[in-house]
Amino acid sequence: MKMNGIRVRKIIREALNEDIGNGDLTTESLVPANHRSQALFIAKQSGVIAGLPVIQLVFEELDTNCKLDYLIEEGEEVERGTAIARITGSTRAILTGERVALNLIQRMSGIATITRQVVKQLEGLECRVLDTRKTTPGLRILEKYAVRIGGGTNHRYGLSHGVMLKDNHIAMAGSLAKAVEMVRSRVGHMVQVEVEADTLAQVEEALTLEVDAILLDNMDIPTLKQAIQLIDGKVWTEASGGITPETVRGIAETGVDAVSLGWLTHSAKALDIGLDFEQEMRNE
Repeated sequence: MKMNGIRVRKIIREALNEDIGNGDLTTESLVPANHRSQALFIAKQSGVIAGLPVIQLVFEELDTNCKLDYLIEEGEEVERGTAIARITGSTRAILTGERVALNLIQRMSGIATITRQVVKQLEGLECRVLDTRKTTPGLRILEKYAVRIGGGTNHRYGLSHGVMLKDNHIAMAGSLAKAVEMVRSRVGHMVQVEVEADTLAQVEEALTLEVDAILLDNMDIPTLKQAIQLIDGKVWTEASGGITPETVRGIAETGVDAVSLGWLTHSAKALDIGLDFEQEMRNE
């Protein structure tokens, strides 16, 4: 699973600058510059680990001689107490980068864990689990990566990655037909157009237009089933809005191609991970 290294490094630098400011007063007062140490990242609860390449970059940013050894595979499900990685290098770098590294891997692992749980709930169904743009500002690339690690699929990354016509867009255009006509005249045939529908009448109208996908928004299961029958495979379908862990399986069983879940990123609880020194600090 690849990420844009330049963008990730920019996120890391901004996070380190925010945390360190003019210097790590505690560490620089207590630890000689030539101290080296070894420490373990430990999962304090069970879950899916995502973000090992990111924490490696955190420590490399502080000291290029820091080395991170993976003790598990990225995306592996681990039990509480599992050692997931070992960091070896400058003690100052390890202590100074600890909080930023933990913040990032805890956040990403929490997202990967909840995504994996939903994916497992839909086993046996041909229904994808999608994320949304409801991400932490500035961290979208990391959070969407974590969704992929958890087994989910990324929806459009940003506003330039596809057309999504929602109720406010349709209102501005005057009608759904006019909105579709306007975007089709601007974006060309290579760009997919998805429209939001929250009634069966809107679904029927959308099917008469040049659209590639329909987002079935906040529909109950009986209405969803009717919508899927109307669409009959003519376009790609996505269910969204009000979906909970308790209802997601039933919604997926209606035959939609995907379910999109904002809470994968906006409400995921960070996975508890700690950093414990493994060897006594030493001078070199």
